Amino acid sequence: MEYTHLGRTGLTVSRFAVGTMNFGWQTDEAASVEILDDALEHGVNFFDTADIYAGGESERILGRWLAQDPDRRDRVVVATKAYNPTGSWPNSGGLSAKHLRKAAEDSLRRMQTDHIDLFQFHHVDRTAPWDEIWEACERLVRDGKVLYVGSSNFAGWHLAAAQESARARHFLGLASEQSLYNLLERTVELEVLPAAQHYGIGLLPWSPLAGGLLAGAAAKAGEGRRGDSSTLLEHDARTARIQDNLTRLQDYEALAAELDTTPTVLALAWLLHQPAVTAPVLGPRTLEQLTSSYPALELSLEDKTLQRLDELFPGPGGPAPEAYTWST
Repeated sequence: MEYTHLGRTGLTVSRFAVGTMNFGWQTDEAASVEILDDALEHGVNFFDTADIYAGGESERILGRWLAQDPDRRDRVVVATKAYNPTGSWPNSGGLSAKHLRKAAEDSLRRMQTDHIDLFQFHHVDRTAPWDEIWEACERLVRDGKVLYVGSSNFAGWHLAAAQESARARHFLGLASEQSLYNLLERTVELEVLPAAQHYGIGLLPWSPLAGGLLAGAAAKAGEGRRGDSSTLLEHDARTARIQDNLTRLQDYEALAAELDTTPTVLALAWLLHQPAVTAPVLGPRTLEQLTSSYPALELSLEDKTLQRLDELFPGPGGPAPEAYTWST
Protein backbone atom coordinates (compact mmCIF):
# COMPACT_ATOMS: atom_id res chain seq x y z
CA MET A 1 0.00 0.00 0.00
CA GLU A 2 1.16 3.52 -0.76
CA TYR A 3 0.64 6.35 1.71
CA THR A 4 0.60 10.12 1.53
CA HIS A 5 -0.35 13.08 3.66
CA LEU A 6 -3.90 14.37 3.74
CA GLY A 7 -3.42 17.69 2.01
CA ARG A 8 -1.04 19.96 3.91
CA THR A 9 -1.55 18.12 7.19
CA GLY A 10 0.77 15.66 8.88
CA LEU A 11 -1.90 12.95 8.81
CA THR A 12 -0.76 9.91 6.83
CA VAL A 13 -3.44 8.08 4.86
CA SER A 14 -3.47 5.28 2.29
CA ARG A 15 -3.80 6.24 -1.39
CA PHE A 16 -7.17 4.48 -1.39
CA ALA A 17 -10.02 5.22 1.00
CA VAL A 18 -12.72 2.60 1.45
CA GLY A 19 -16.14 4.20 1.27
CA THR A 20 -18.94 2.45 3.14
CA MET A 21 -22.03 3.88 1.44
CA ASN A 22 -23.22 0.38 0.47
CA PHE A 23 -22.78 -1.09 3.95
CA GLY A 24 -26.09 -1.91 5.58
CA TRP A 25 -27.88 -1.32 2.29
CA GLN A 26 -26.63 -3.29 -0.72
CA THR A 27 -23.96 -5.05 1.34
CA ASP A 28 -24.92 -6.92 4.51
CA GLU A 29 -22.81 -6.79 7.66
CA ALA A 30 -20.96 -10.05 7.07
CA ALA A 31 -19.85 -8.98 3.60
CA SER A 32 -19.04 -5.48 4.88
CA VAL A 33 -16.77 -6.90 7.57
CA GLU A 34 -15.06 -9.07 4.96
CA ILE A 35 -14.34 -5.96 2.90
CA LEU A 36 -13.04 -4.03 5.93
CA ASP A 37 -10.82 -6.92 7.03
CA ASP A 38 -9.29 -7.32 3.58
CA ALA A 39 -8.69 -3.58 3.21
CA LEU A 40 -6.90 -3.38 6.55
CA GLU A 41 -4.87 -6.50 5.73
CA HIS A 42 -3.70 -4.82 2.52
CA GLY A 43 -2.67 -1.66 4.36
CA VAL A 44 -5.70 0.56 3.77
CA ASN A 45 -6.02 2.80 6.84
CA PHE A 46 -8.60 5.31 5.53
CA PHE A 47 -12.33 4.56 5.92
CA ASP A 48 -15.09 6.95 4.90
CA THR A 49 -18.74 6.93 5.93
CA ALA A 50 -21.60 9.39 6.61
CA ASP A 51 -24.41 9.78 9.09
CA ILE A 52 -27.08 9.26 6.40
CA TYR A 53 -25.68 6.10 4.83
CA ALA A 54 -28.28 3.35 5.33
CA GLY A 55 -29.92 5.49 8.01
CA GLY A 56 -26.79 5.38 10.18
CA GLU A 57 -26.28 1.63 9.81
CA SER A 58 -23.07 2.16 7.84
CA GLU A 59 -21.56 3.94 10.84
CA ARG A 60 -22.84 1.25 13.20
CA ILE A 61 -21.27 -1.53 11.12
CA LEU A 62 -17.98 0.35 11.05
CA GLY A 63 -18.22 0.90 14.81
CA ARG A 64 -18.87 -2.76 15.57
CA TRP A 65 -15.92 -3.69 13.36
CA LEU A 66 -13.64 -1.26 15.18
CA ALA A 67 -14.78 -2.63 18.54
CA GLN A 68 -13.75 -6.18 17.59
CA ASP A 69 -10.07 -5.30 18.09
CA PRO A 70 -9.00 -2.70 20.68
CA ASP A 71 -5.86 -1.89 18.64
CA ARG A 72 -7.77 -1.34 15.41
CA ARG A 73 -9.01 2.18 16.16
CA ASP A 74 -5.51 3.65 16.51
CA ARG A 75 -4.42 2.07 13.23
CA VAL A 76 -7.10 3.66 11.06
CA VAL A 77 -8.34 7.07 10.02
CA VAL A 78 -12.11 7.31 10.34
CA ALA A 79 -13.98 9.92 8.29
CA THR A 80 -17.67 10.69 8.44
CA LYS A 81 -19.96 13.47 7.26
CA ALA A 82 -22.79 15.69 8.44
CA TYR A 83 -25.23 18.04 6.69
CA ASN A 84 -28.18 16.10 5.34
CA PRO A 85 -31.30 16.05 7.52
CA THR A 86 -31.51 13.07 9.85
CA GLY A 87 -34.96 14.02 11.14
CA SER A 88 -38.00 16.16 10.35
CA TRP A 89 -37.55 18.90 12.96
CA PRO A 90 -35.79 22.21 12.24
CA ASN A 91 -32.02 22.07 12.83
CA SER A 92 -31.89 18.35 12.02
CA GLY A 93 -29.65 19.17 9.06
CA GLY A 94 -27.34 21.86 7.71
CA LEU A 95 -24.17 23.25 9.23
CA SER A 96 -25.52 25.24 12.17
CA ALA A 97 -23.55 24.96 15.39
CA LYS A 98 -26.49 23.13 16.94
CA HIS A 99 -26.63 20.49 14.22
CA LEU A 100 -22.87 20.03 13.92
CA ARG A 101 -22.60 19.34 17.64
CA LYS A 102 -25.44 16.83 17.62
CA ALA A 103 -24.28 15.19 14.40
CA ALA A 104 -20.79 14.67 15.82
CA GLU A 105 -22.15 13.24 19.09
CA ASP A 106 -24.51 10.89 17.23
CA SER A 107 -21.76 9.66 14.92
CA LEU A 108 -19.43 9.06 17.86
CA ARG A 109 -22.09 6.97 19.54
CA ARG A 110 -22.90 4.94 16.43
CA MET A 111 -19.23 4.26 15.74
CA GLN A 112 -18.43 3.48 19.37
CA THR A 113 -15.43 5.80 19.41
CA ASP A 114 -14.37 8.89 21.32
CA HIS A 115 -13.14 10.89 18.34
CA ILE A 116 -13.67 11.40 14.60
CA ASP A 117 -10.44 11.74 12.66
CA LEU A 118 -12.00 13.64 9.74
CA PHE A 119 -15.37 15.35 10.21
CA GLN A 120 -16.67 16.44 6.79
CA PHE A 121 -19.37 18.87 5.73
CA HIS A 122 -21.43 16.78 3.30
CA HIS A 123 -22.55 19.86 1.36
CA VAL A 124 -22.22 23.62 1.48
CA ASP A 125 -24.74 25.45 3.69
CA ARG A 126 -25.56 28.82 2.15
CA THR A 127 -27.32 30.06 5.30
CA ALA A 128 -24.81 29.26 8.06
CA PRO A 129 -22.02 31.88 8.36
CA TRP A 130 -18.47 30.61 8.43
CA ASP A 131 -17.80 32.19 11.83
CA GLU A 132 -20.54 30.00 13.29
CA ILE A 133 -19.34 26.88 11.50
CA TRP A 134 -15.73 27.34 12.54
CA GLU A 135 -16.61 28.22 16.14
CA ALA A 136 -18.53 24.94 16.39
CA CYS A 137 -15.64 23.00 14.84
CA GLU A 138 -13.08 24.69 17.08
CA ARG A 139 -15.06 23.56 20.10
CA LEU A 140 -15.24 19.98 18.79
CA VAL A 141 -11.49 20.03 18.22
CA ARG A 142 -10.77 21.49 21.67
CA ASP A 143 -12.95 18.82 23.24
CA GLY A 144 -10.98 16.12 21.41
CA LYS A 145 -14.05 14.85 19.56
CA VAL A 146 -12.78 15.88 16.11
CA LEU A 147 -9.19 16.01 14.85
CA TYR A 148 -9.51 17.36 11.30
CA VAL A 149 -12.29 18.99 9.29
CA GLY A 150 -13.09 18.45 5.63
CA SER A 151 -15.73 19.32 3.07
CA SER A 152 -17.60 17.56 0.31
CA ASN A 153 -19.33 18.82 -2.83
CA PHE A 154 -17.93 22.35 -2.42
CA ALA A 155 -17.27 24.75 -5.28
CA GLY A 156 -13.85 26.34 -5.60
CA TRP A 157 -15.01 29.66 -4.18
CA HIS A 158 -16.55 27.86 -1.21
CA LEU A 159 -13.13 26.40 -0.43
CA ALA A 160 -11.59 29.85 -0.67
CA ALA A 161 -14.25 31.42 1.56
CA ALA A 162 -13.86 28.66 4.12
CA GLN A 163 -10.09 28.90 4.25
CA GLU A 164 -9.89 32.67 4.42
CA SER A 165 -12.40 32.67 7.27
CA ALA A 166 -10.43 29.97 9.08
CA ARG A 167 -7.19 31.85 8.52
CA ALA A 168 -8.66 34.94 10.19
CA ARG A 169 -9.50 32.79 13.22
CA HIS A 170 -6.02 31.15 13.26
CA PHE A 171 -7.70 27.80 12.65
CA LEU A 172 -6.44 25.05 10.34
CA GLY A 173 -9.68 24.98 8.38
CA LEU A 174 -10.28 22.35 5.72
CA ALA A 175 -7.90 19.43 5.39
CA SER A 176 -9.75 17.79 2.49
CA GLU A 177 -12.48 18.14 -0.10
CA GLN A 178 -14.45 15.15 -1.37
CA SER A 179 -15.64 15.81 -4.93
CA LEU A 180 -17.17 13.98 -7.86
CA TYR A 181 -14.16 13.34 -10.08
CA ASN A 182 -13.45 10.71 -12.72
CA LEU A 183 -12.61 10.49 -16.42
CA LEU A 184 -16.22 11.21 -17.35
CA GLU A 185 -16.75 14.00 -14.80
CA ARG A 186 -13.86 16.49 -14.85
CA THR A 187 -15.59 19.78 -14.03
CA VAL A 188 -13.61 20.12 -10.78
CA GLU A 189 -10.50 20.80 -12.85
CA LEU A 190 -11.85 24.30 -13.56
CA GLU A 191 -12.01 25.70 -10.01
CA VAL A 192 -12.08 23.06 -7.27
CA LEU A 193 -8.80 21.36 -8.04
CA PRO A 194 -6.82 24.62 -8.41
CA ALA A 195 -8.31 25.94 -5.15
CA ALA A 196 -7.45 22.70 -3.37
CA GLN A 197 -3.88 22.90 -4.62
CA HIS A 198 -3.56 26.55 -3.61
CA TYR A 199 -4.80 25.96 -0.06
CA GLY A 200 -3.19 22.57 0.48
CA ILE A 201 -6.51 20.75 0.65
CA GLY A 202 -6.38 17.04 -0.17
CA LEU A 203 -8.81 15.98 -2.89
CA LEU A 204 -10.80 12.79 -2.27
CA PRO A 205 -12.60 11.83 -5.51
CA TRP A 206 -15.91 10.04 -5.03
CA SER A 207 -17.49 7.86 -7.72
CA PRO A 208 -14.04 7.26 -9.26
CA LEU A 209 -15.53 4.69 -11.64
CA ALA A 210 -18.48 6.90 -12.69
CA GLY A 211 -21.05 4.57 -11.19
CA GLY A 212 -19.44 1.57 -12.90
CA LEU A 213 -19.29 3.03 -16.40
CA LEU A 214 -15.49 2.97 -16.25
CA ALA A 215 -15.44 -0.61 -14.98
CA GLY A 216 -16.11 -2.37 -18.26
CA ALA A 217 -19.70 -1.24 -18.74
CA ALA A 218 -19.57 -1.35 -22.55
CA ALA A 219 -18.46 -4.99 -22.60
CA LYS A 220 -21.03 -5.92 -19.98
CA ALA A 221 -23.76 -4.17 -21.95
CA GLY A 222 -22.75 -6.16 -25.00
CA GLU A 223 -23.14 -9.33 -22.96
CA GLY A 224 -26.61 -8.22 -21.85
CA ARG A 225 -25.54 -7.86 -18.20
CA ARG A 226 -27.15 -5.33 -15.90
CA GLY A 227 -24.03 -4.74 -13.88
CA ASP A 228 -24.62 -3.55 -10.34
CA SER A 229 -27.92 -1.74 -10.91
CA SER A 230 -30.43 -2.73 -8.26
CA THR A 231 -33.61 -1.09 -9.53
CA LEU A 232 -35.28 -0.74 -12.91
CA LEU A 233 -34.99 3.05 -12.75
CA GLU A 234 -31.26 2.89 -12.06
CA HIS A 235 -30.86 0.32 -14.79
CA ASP A 236 -32.66 2.48 -17.36
CA ALA A 237 -30.62 5.57 -16.45
CA ARG A 238 -27.37 3.64 -16.52
CA THR A 239 -28.22 2.00 -19.85
CA ALA A 240 -28.97 5.40 -21.38
CA ARG A 241 -25.67 6.77 -20.12
CA ILE A 242 -23.77 3.82 -21.52
CA GLN A 243 -25.42 4.31 -24.90
CA ASP A 244 -24.57 8.01 -24.87
CA ASN A 245 -20.89 7.18 -24.29
CA LEU A 246 -20.72 3.77 -25.99
CA THR A 247 -18.07 4.49 -28.63
CA ARG A 248 -15.56 6.09 -26.32
CA LEU A 249 -16.20 3.51 -23.60
CA GLN A 250 -15.45 0.78 -26.13
CA ASP A 251 -12.26 2.61 -27.16
CA TYR A 252 -11.36 3.06 -23.50
CA GLU A 253 -11.80 -0.63 -22.74
CA ALA A 254 -9.69 -1.46 -25.79
CA LEU A 255 -6.96 0.84 -24.45
CA ALA A 256 -7.05 -0.96 -21.11
CA ALA A 257 -6.65 -4.27 -22.92
CA GLU A 258 -3.67 -2.88 -24.86
CA LEU A 259 -2.06 -1.96 -21.53
CA ASP A 260 -2.78 -5.46 -20.22
CA THR A 261 -4.93 -4.09 -17.42
CA THR A 262 -8.61 -3.65 -16.63
CA PRO A 263 -10.83 -0.60 -17.14
CA THR A 264 -11.23 -0.34 -13.35
CA VAL A 265 -7.50 -0.25 -12.73
CA LEU A 266 -6.91 2.24 -15.55
CA ALA A 267 -9.55 4.66 -14.24
CA LEU A 268 -8.15 4.57 -10.71
CA ALA A 269 -4.55 4.86 -11.88
CA TRP A 270 -5.50 7.96 -13.89
CA LEU A 271 -6.92 9.58 -10.76
CA LEU A 272 -3.81 8.73 -8.77
CA HIS A 273 -1.79 10.62 -11.40
CA GLN A 274 -3.83 13.82 -11.00
CA PRO A 275 -2.51 16.75 -8.96
CA ALA A 276 -4.01 17.38 -5.51
CA VAL A 277 -5.60 13.91 -5.39
CA THR A 278 -4.91 12.29 -2.04
CA ALA A 279 -7.04 9.15 -2.28
CA PRO A 280 -9.94 8.06 -4.48
CA VAL A 281 -12.86 6.90 -2.34
CA LEU A 282 -13.75 3.39 -3.43
CA GLY A 283 -17.32 2.24 -2.86
CA PRO A 284 -17.10 -1.55 -3.02
CA ARG A 285 -20.30 -3.53 -2.83
CA THR A 286 -18.43 -6.82 -2.90
CA LEU A 287 -14.99 -8.02 -1.86
CA GLU A 288 -14.09 -8.66 -5.50
CA GLN A 289 -14.78 -5.02 -6.35
CA LEU A 290 -12.26 -4.01 -3.69
CA THR A 291 -9.52 -6.49 -4.54
CA SER A 292 -9.78 -5.72 -8.25
CA SER A 293 -8.80 -2.12 -7.45
CA TYR A 294 -5.46 -2.79 -5.74
CA PRO A 295 -3.35 -3.16 -8.93
CA ALA A 296 -4.00 0.53 -9.75
CA LEU A 297 -1.46 1.44 -7.09
CA GLU A 298 1.27 -0.21 -9.15
CA LEU A 299 0.26 1.03 -12.60
CA SER A 300 2.39 3.90 -13.88
CA LEU A 301 0.90 5.65 -16.88
CA GLU A 302 3.13 7.02 -19.62
CA ASP A 303 2.54 10.48 -21.06
CA LYS A 304 1.18 9.03 -24.30
CA THR A 305 -1.41 7.04 -22.34
CA LEU A 306 -2.46 10.10 -20.37
CA GLN A 307 -2.75 12.01 -23.65
CA ARG A 308 -4.89 9.26 -25.15
CA LEU A 309 -7.20 9.35 -22.12
CA ASP A 310 -7.53 13.11 -22.52
CA GLU A 311 -8.54 12.55 -26.13
CA LEU A 312 -11.16 9.99 -25.16
CA PHE A 313 -12.47 11.96 -22.18
CA PRO A 314 -11.66 15.65 -22.73
CA GLY A 315 -11.60 17.76 -19.60
CA PRO A 316 -12.82 21.36 -19.44
CA GLY A 317 -9.55 22.57 -20.94
CA GLY A 318 -7.56 23.13 -17.78
CA PRO A 319 -8.13 25.54 -14.91
CA ALA A 320 -10.27 28.65 -15.11
CA PRO A 321 -10.10 31.23 -16.57
CA GLU A 322 -7.69 29.91 -19.21
CA ALA A 323 -10.07 27.04 -19.99
CA TYR A 324 -12.67 29.38 -21.44
CA THR A 325 -10.94 32.68 -22.23
CA TRP A 326 -7.67 33.96 -23.68
CA SER A 327 -4.46 33.14 -21.86
CA THR A 328 -1.00 34.66 -21.84
